[in-house]
Amino acid sequence: MDIEIYREYCLSKSFVTEEFPFDRETLVFKVKGKIFALCGISNFKSVNLKCDPDRAVELREQFDAVIPGYHMNKKHWNTIVFDGSISWKQTKEWIDHSYDLVVKSLPKKDREEIKSPIRNK
Repeated sequence: MDIEIYREYCLSKSFVTEEFPFDRETLVFKVKGKIFALCGISNFKSVNLKCDPDRAVELREQFDAVIPGYHMNKKHWNTIVFDGSISWKQTKEWIDHSYDLVVKSLPKKDREEIKSPIRNK
């Protein structure tokens, strides 16, 4: 997995920002100020993505490369380990799911702004 491809994909989503709120190593992607994805930049071997709790358990049972979120709430976050068993297509689906979960949790005004056909990045 290439960190630049991952980064560009996350940033292609509406109202996404990238930050380093914890340290200079952990790259965090937020939508309207809420985290949906994060990873280490010098050792890019995994990403943390938000996940519906029931789906999180299913994915962990189905894929060895999906484990409870490292340093995160294990109920709501998965760590995806790039061991060669997970395709980029699958990773994008999980990024989309994470982003969509966070958007659904935002106030109505923010959700409507994100859905607007005139989007401000």
